[in-house]
Amino acid sequence: MTEPQSPRIATAESARRAARMMNLGNIVAMVLPFPLLIFWFGASMFVYAMNRHHPNPKVGHYTQQAAYRLYAVTGALIVMFTAAPRDNVWVWVLGWVAAAAALVPLSVRDLRRIQQDDWQDTPIVDDHHHP
Repeated sequence: MTEPQSPRIATAESARRAARMMNLGNIVAMVLPFPLLIFWFGASMFVYAMNRHHPNPKVGHYTQQAAYRLYAVTGALIVMFTAAPRDNVWVWVLGWVAAAAALVPLSVRDLRRIQQDDWQDTPIVDDHHHP
């Protein structure tokens, strides 16, 4: 007979770190938009998939909010840059400034909220029951 295993734990600190990932990526991608925004757009989908259903539901909440903002801003940039004249660099700069102005302050706000939030260790529930 096997002894029952103690439950695995997602520590409070690991949850806080996971909750920060999307917002930190958003900030870095806005500070160095080319080429990082392009790469972060793809990598963010992995981060989202990894953290949206974290054992601590607060991680999922913060990740989802950061993702909503990133995808809204990048969607708006795609529309704007598709219609933008290719020979006017100021349209591109204005788009980047507007995107950064929309994304960075809200990401910083969430990083502060994450830091101040009360994080607890969370047991990891195994949904796959083996006989």
